[in-house]
Amino acid sequence: MNAPVNPKELELQTVEFKLDGKTIVSYEGETILKAAKRHGIDIPHLCFKDGYRADGNCRACVVEINGERTLAPSCCRSATPGMDVKANSERALKSQKLVLEMLLSDMPDEGFKWVGDSKEEEQKNQHGELSTWAARLDVTVRPELKALRREKVSHDVSHPAMAVNLDACIQCNRCVRACREEQVNDVIGYAMRGSHSEIVFDLNDPMGDSTCVACGECVQACPTGALMPKGLIGSQTVDRKVDSVCPFCGVGCQITYNVKDEKIVSVEGRDGPANHNRLCVKGRFGMDYIHNPQRLTKPLIRKAGVAKDETLLEGKQDWSDIFREATWEEALELAGGGLKKLKDQYGNKVLAGFGSAKGSNEEAYLFQKLVRTGFGSNNVDHCTRLCHASSVAALLEGVGSGAVSNQVNDVEHSSLIFLIGSNPTANHPVAATWFKNAAKRGAKIVLCDPRATEISKHAWRTMQFKPDTDVAMLNAMIYTVIEEGLVDKDFVENRSNNFEALKENIKGYSPEAMAPICGIPAETLREVAREFATTKSAMILWGMGISQHVHGTDNARCLIALVSITGQIGKPGSGLHPLRGQNNVQGASDAGLIPMMFPNYQRVDNPEAHAWFEKFWDTPLDKKPGYTVVEIMHKITAPDSDPDKIRGMYVEGENPAMSDPDLNHARHALASLDLLVVQDIFMTETALLADVVLPASAWPEKVGTASNTDRMVQMGKKAINPPGDAKPDLWIIQQIAKRMGLNWNYQGADDGVAEVYDEMRQAMHAAINGITWERLEKESSVTYPCLSAEDPGRPIVFDDKFDTKDGRVKLVPADIIPANERPDAEYPFVLITGRQLEHWHTGSMTRRATVLDAIEPMATVSMHGEDMTQLGVSAGDVITVQSRRGEVAIHVRRDDGTPRGVIFIPFAYYEAAANLITNSALDPFGKIPEFKYCAVKLARGGQAAPVMGYGTNDPSRKQAVVTC
Repeated sequence: MNAPVNPKELELQTVEFKLDGKTIVSYEGETILKAAKRHGIDIPHLCFKDGYRADGNCRACVVEINGERTLAPSCCRSATPGMDVKANSERALKSQKLVLEMLLSDMPDEGFKWVGDSKEEEQKNQHGELSTWAARLDVTVRPELKALRREKVSHDVSHPAMAVNLDACIQCNRCVRACREEQVNDVIGYAMRGSHSEIVFDLNDPMGDSTCVACGECVQACPTGALMPKGLIGSQTVDRKVDSVCPFCGVGCQITYNVKDEKIVSVEGRDGPANHNRLCVKGRFGMDYIHNPQRLTKPLIRKAGVAKDETLLEGKQDWSDIFREATWEEALELAGGGLKKLKDQYGNKVLAGFGSAKGSNEEAYLFQKLVRTGFGSNNVDHCTRLCHASSVAALLEGVGSGAVSNQVNDVEHSSLIFLIGSNPTANHPVAATWFKNAAKRGAKIVLCDPRATEISKHAWRTMQFKPDTDVAMLNAMIYTVIEEGLVDKDFVENRSNNFEALKENIKGYSPEAMAPICGIPAETLREVAREFATTKSAMILWGMGISQHVHGTDNARCLIALVSITGQIGKPGSGLHPLRGQNNVQGASDAGLIPMMFPNYQRVDNPEAHAWFEKFWDTPLDKKPGYTVVEIMHKITAPDSDPDKIRGMYVEGENPAMSDPDLNHARHALASLDLLVVQDIFMTETALLADVVLPASAWPEKVGTASNTDRMVQMGKKAINPPGDAKPDLWIIQQIAKRMGLNWNYQGADDGVAEVYDEMRQAMHAAINGITWERLEKESSVTYPCLSAEDPGRPIVFDDKFDTKDGRVKLVPADIIPANERPDAEYPFVLITGRQLEHWHTGSMTRRATVLDAIEPMATVSMHGEDMTQLGVSAGDVITVQSRRGEVAIHVRRDDGTPRGVIFIPFAYYEAAANLITNSALDPFGKIPEFKYCAVKLARGGQAAPVMGYGTNDPSRKQAVVTC
């Protein structure tokens, strides 16, 4: 239980040495090349890349060291006191130039082809960094060397995102290190020997047929264009570069948009604190969704006499048959004015709003303020209700905060990484790289999940427990820690409450008793529990496999208890981290986009908080918590006699007609509303049921902040304008507010965004007090809590006390609660739903991205090979999956990591909408639906969807495959 020393806090020793006659200072262990770069001194280099292990194989960076016979690669050689180094000596320059000339002589005649530049610039940049260094050192290739050029290698354009041109490969090994050491995907390697050696993918497969996950790290690493994005072939010139943050998952990768002709033509990873240049396939190749021709560009109003058809699927009917174009004034009057009429007629409880975790903090804050001050109720929610609501409920109860204790890449200090209910290689791919890096360094990964996912290849132990038995398994571990005397007594005595109740409750949960229930051998449960308790630093990270159950809050309570009784929290490499899903679900929750909390998790029924916000917003506020996502759907279909019956809704950037459980009921509810206003960038399934559709802005088309899973507030910048008459979301929200009778007038920097942010900062009650708009513009990312301008932020919290009233963690015992719906003779299989690597949430963005759609174009159900054999189907066949609520016909994918008796369906596909099947039963504390467990039956055959996708890659594509 000893706290490890954080290397980042050590004071680095310095070393003085001479470089080209100038005395410079380097840090102990720093290489000559890095020290030179820090001091603005250029030494040519090709195989070296910041952040990567130095390889020293290109020899372009050699320097002369006084007293040494041979030249030394500066990328590998550390400076020592008094060393005299010459990078520009005659001997060093001659060698550097010779290396560049020989490499350049083997290049193809056409490389990057920087079209649009002058001939001189084209020549300088023809082969990327190689040409750039050659031009700077005035290197030209002698004709006799060109005559010895190697045999031409054919191009590989089999991958939808990347092109391979090994003619331009200099075997610098950067792509190999990128793939094997940074991203740890182990796809790229070397084959053959000597002069015949070459870069290969897997077993010399075409890139498009390999196991490549299209993270693009190799493309970003390649210095010559041997690997490059297909979208940049023919021209590398861009009009401008704009720094921002990725709009997909909650990792919060910092990115740079490359803009040409008012289009984002490529994306690069930035050296941000969460990603350090790394990206996944969505962040690097999924941004062209914003240029999809299906973008909404005009306000739309439902045509008179056109009924709302809840059975209508996107793609079966052109939306122009349903809606007519309107002016902004007409649409806003019908939207805002219509909502106000309903409120005036029926009272404050009849309206509700769903905000978005895909937008900015400022939009989330203003949206919840609109609902509370304009609609007059707390009926406001967003997709946190569908992902980590139960985790937050347990965290607020136990540790007093709804956010993480440590940041993702703090696992570099972990000796054990406990991953449970998470598939990080698919859902948080960049975060997964830090786990894989840690495993390569010797950290032990324990994977606990009903499915054996990709990360299991790197795990020390994989505990593939039976679905729905989380509490049984975790309680068995807690039992072991207590029974075997592994409790951190000092921590428990001084920093926790309720330990005796936990100890008493756990008595019936021995590993031997729980093994038959959870399916994990007792000796394995004990082994993992001992390792967790006795290792130097253990960190728990979890996903929606923990939260999306009727016992989701209890699952998280067990995790809190496990880290607390072992003292594995409040220090580097130890703690609790619920991996947040959406890019701004953390920030939207912080900003108060939830029905029971004002900003910064201040309860609406707390008299002190209620009084403060009434004064702050200068308006009376409802004292009663509002309804959550699923509850709102039930209140829409309530009888007219119910005073809380909801009759009007404003939905901004959410798609409940795809994301809610039991979609037949949810769609019926949405179609039953007197007025539904939808604000989005595409005609989503929810928008098809609307009365008014307002065209909004995508993330790269506006300025705003987002808060990632690591508690980092980060700045997103505008790269291009919205298309047509589409407007920024913040502007639309204010226009609705105006028609609700609110007198808002946000002005100033970035069209009022900065002023809204500053108001939110005040409402957050010191949590982000030190993170001003000006500071974010300068620093891009700041971690909270951050109490003052001088405060650097706290990456690790709970090191001295918890955020509870008494500063102690509250240990809450949990007992086994079965799923709401168990398999039986009629419905013998268990359905688990979730996301895929390529597609995000309901797919409205990612399925309109060309590369993502090409890689993963259709819905599939994953099932074990033995279950397939028993059912009499093969991969690619169609089966029908049916629950008590609905059914889908879907193609089969073999996955032996999915246990027998269980199937997995991603919920991004409207053609086979998984949520037609799911159960709307709720966790009583977090009010989250049970997406991770319901009973289904399977049958061979079925009618495949007549339309597949959104025609992103082939507009004429109508039929998926012939059904069996």
